[in-house]
Amino acid sequence: MQVYRREKIMLNYIKNFAKDESGAVTVDWVVLTAAIVGLGIAVVASVRSSTDALGTKISSAIGSVTVN
Repeated sequence: MQVYRREKIMLNYIKNFAKDESGAVTVDWVVLTAAIVGLGIAVVASVRSSTDALGTKISSAIGSVTVN
């Protein structure tokens, strides 16, 4: 009888573990956060070259101005 009870407890534990979705929600949030971070890095990488060129143009324009 004692062995049967342990098996039943273990079986119930496994069933409850399979029904629990809190870990799945955590994985969803981790994947979503990683996607947002990746998108942010991609945006910064694509905008960076344009802003460097613009900064150089502004620097040249300001450097060529003479003040009387």
